[in-house]
Parts: sequence; C-alpha cells; structure tokens
Amino acid sequence: MTSPLIAIVGRSKDTVNYENAIRRLEIPFITTLSVEDAEHATHLLLPGGGDITPAFFGQFNCGSRNIDTELDILQMQAFSSFMTQKKPILGICKGLQVINIQLGGTITQHIDTAATHMWDGQDKQHRVYHSGVNRTDFFYQLYGTSVNVNSAHHQAIDRLGRGLIPVCRAGDNVTEGLMHINLPIIAVQWHPERMLEAGGEELISYFVNMTPIS
Repeated sequence: MTSPLIAIVGRSKDTVNYENAIRRLEIPFITTLSVEDAEHATHLLLPGGGDITPAFFGQFNCGSRNIDTELDILQMQAFSSFMTQKKPILGICKGLQVINIQLGGTITQHIDTAATHMWDGQDKQHRVYHSGVNRTDFFYQLYGTSVNVNSAHHQAIDRLGRGLIPVCRAGDNVTEGLMHINLPIIAVQWHPERMLEAGGEELISYFVNMTPIS
C-alpha cells in the first residue's frame, strides 16, 4: 500500500491549524495552490475559509463574505481531479460546501440560525446528531448517535449534491456532515483540526486510513 501523502489546497497563511493537526499524526503533507502538485498526493484536504463565489452555484451575492474566487477555482479543480481518480477527499467547513457545489448542490448564503453557528471572536459550540440511514457511515463509527462540535460558519447546504448523503445534523436541521455513496469522500461543517482532543484527531485519522477505489 502506498504511504499516505495529504495535499492541503489552500493559502499557507490560512492553513497552519490543519498543518499542525496532520503533523501531530506524523503524516506527510504538502500545502499548495498548484493542482498539478496536489495530484501527486494520495489524499486531498479541502480546508475551511471564506465563502464561495455565489456564481458557482448559480446565485447573486446575497450574504457571502470574504470571497476568494481564484482559490475557489483551484479547490474545485483539485476536487474534480481527485474525484475522477477516486482518491480520498476530506472537506472541512468551506471544503464541505465546495464538495456539495461541485456535485451540483447549492448553498444558503446566510442561514436564519447563523447566530448559533458563526464565529464571533471564538468558535461556537453545539451538538450534532447522527442522521444516516444505517450505522456504517463514518460519523456513527466515530461518535455514535451524537457529539459536541465547534462551529464557525454562517452558511450551510441547501440542495444536496449528486451522490451525497447527510450523516449528521445540528438541532436546527443544518447539515453538519456528509459522505458520498460510492466514492471515498467525506466532509464536516465543523473544524476537527481545532478540537483534536475532543474527537477531531479520530476524524482526521479516519480520513488518513481511507484508501482509493481501484
């Protein structure tokens, strides 16, 4: 089996927490804005960040902030490449939304319950609940029926992308985790890299142990 190498597609000034989390697990990684360089990795991590350019899901801007269209394009290209090669992908916060959009889904640009989810100088904390159809998904395997998570987002999935199923939701029905029905793709709306001692390390380890589909 090929040793894992994680590609983080993001701007290095914004990816320190992800790098520290992966370094703690002693897994090799690269942080890059080059899709070509990322393709040498075995695993793709799409990190959190600002909001996605609304035009990419067919909307005008009605609440999106801190948009970085160049980065959106690079992350979408990397996702498409890894998906085509059936390599493992983990989306975190914005990364979850990138995955959903690339598979034809949409985003609610500012949810009604944003005050309970969004960053206000620190992470919010809330509980998420298993919503999968069985007990084989990654969420149930790692956390059972529920777990406390951190939260720093004001947007959420609206229409779900093709092939994706939700595995957990917050109490207000916001989708907080999803997976692909056939491909090694998982994503969470919270930030496991900032809660390593409270379940985050287990999630990242689960991702690292995922393998490509041949």
